[in-house]
Amino acid sequence: MKLALIAHDGKKDAMVALAAQFLPLLRHCQIVATGTTGSRLAAEHGLVVERMLSGPLGGDLQIGARLAGGELDGVIFLRDPMTPQPHEPDINALVRACDVHDVPCATNVATARVLLSRWSEALPPSA
Repeated sequence: MKLALIAHDGKKDAMVALAAQFLPLLRHCQIVATGTTGSRLAAEHGLVVERMLSGPLGGDLQIGARLAGGELDGVIFLRDPMTPQPHEPDINALVRACDVHDVPCATNVATARVLLSRWSEALPPSA
């Protein structure tokens, strides 16, 4: 499974905590992430992460291109709805691309847990 993991600054701690809960699954996935989020996941959990640029520098668009090319099975994008984002058009384009290409996309922790739990069920028992 190929997953994109993205988190705004105010949600990076939540992404790291979420990853800790689902490490067995994430260790079996190919992960792509935006800059700092990817660095934290690699440093704090030892995950192998392909890092894109940070979101404001085009990382959301890079991930959107992967998604449009059929290279991603799901997106976990923990957005901070209370903080204005200078790259809001890029964020909207990525979420819209998920809808267009029928790729599951979680934008909050509760929905991310539902998706990750379901995908975890598909792991072999020894994983």
